[in-house]
Amino acid sequence: MIENADGTRTPVIDASVHIFFPTNQDLRSFLREPFKSRGFPDYEMDWYGAPGSEYAPNTEGPERGRRYPGSDPDFVANELFSNRGVDVAILHPMGRGIMPDRHLGTALHAAHNEMMVSRWLEHAEFGERFRGTIRVNPDDITGAVRELEKWRGHPRVVQIGVPLQSREVYGKPQFWPLWEAAADANLPVAVHIESGEGIGFPPTPSGHTRTYEQYVSFMALNYLYHLMNMIAEGVFERFPGLKFVWADGAGDFVTPFIWRMDTFGRPHLEQTPWAPRIPSDYLPGHVYFVQGAMDGPGDADFAGEWLRFTGKDDMVMFGSSYPHWQCGDVTKLPQALSSEQREKLCWRNAAGLYGIDIAVGSGAQ
Repeated sequence: MIENADGTRTPVIDASVHIFFPTNQDLRSFLREPFKSRGFPDYEMDWYGAPGSEYAPNTEGPERGRRYPGSDPDFVANELFSNRGVDVAILHPMGRGIMPDRHLGTALHAAHNEMMVSRWLEHAEFGERFRGTIRVNPDDITGAVRELEKWRGHPRVVQIGVPLQSREVYGKPQFWPLWEAAADANLPVAVHIESGEGIGFPPTPSGHTRTYEQYVSFMALNYLYHLMNMIAEGVFERFPGLKFVWADGAGDFVTPFIWRMDTFGRPHLEQTPWAPRIPSDYLPGHVYFVQGAMDGPGDADFAGEWLRFTGKDDMVMFGSSYPHWQCGDVTKLPQALSSEQREKLCWRNAAGLYGIDIAVGSGAQ
């Protein structure tokens, strides 16, 4: 929990904590042949590296340089729960991108899931304060559904995860069996930018940018193509229980784009009889965003008003992106947010989405 200026305390659910294998050798120990001996990209194999470091200061732990930050459950737990005031952390294993061989991609995801469950969710001391995202491969729907079915009954698994980079937009029918299975399991789908790249898609529809600053500004906007396509294809109409979490921020952009889609969609609903409502009607209860350090107008007088537009204050959840360089600090939320908005952002929206019980005033339960 965090202490407020008025003396009250606010619980914190960190909806985006990135976890890693400590080394590639350790990852291989979770793989079986023929995948154990195969080549795959490193976590940091991408076109754009953050200037300075990929990771925030003091996140590397005692074995600096010998293992990835975000790979030691004890170190991460101490940093989040003791130093940052987090009550519950939603873990998101960082994967290796879209593999040309879909079977290898599925095997890598399965290895990350086994690691997360065995080392984090079932940790003897901190397991009750971790919740997990099961990674599945949208290039292999059969394998993805099999992985979902394997873990859906685990009490600390709260969502499945797919990459933001994909071969097709997620409203297309080939993905529907996976979304149906997720809705049936009552598991939200978290969409996150991959770290290690397999097939490296550009961050814009017009190709690659030159610098990391452009990449990090543009890449998260790809969620808009997925979301608007899903609405137009009637995915949320077809699967009323389906929930999507756009885990790389940019939720502030949904307002102007959904206004634009409503303007066009309202007079042309006859073209999409499978999605008979105006597009913005499909946001509440279906669409959530993880809000990090780079979203919104900052500490401006109108920050609270902006958060209210299109009901975003019911959609956004705080996520630190620990241990990455942009690691957000929940104590530095805009001052203009109302106390209700702050509560929703810090924990209420995430608690409702993931079914997490938190006793206000007494810490995580």
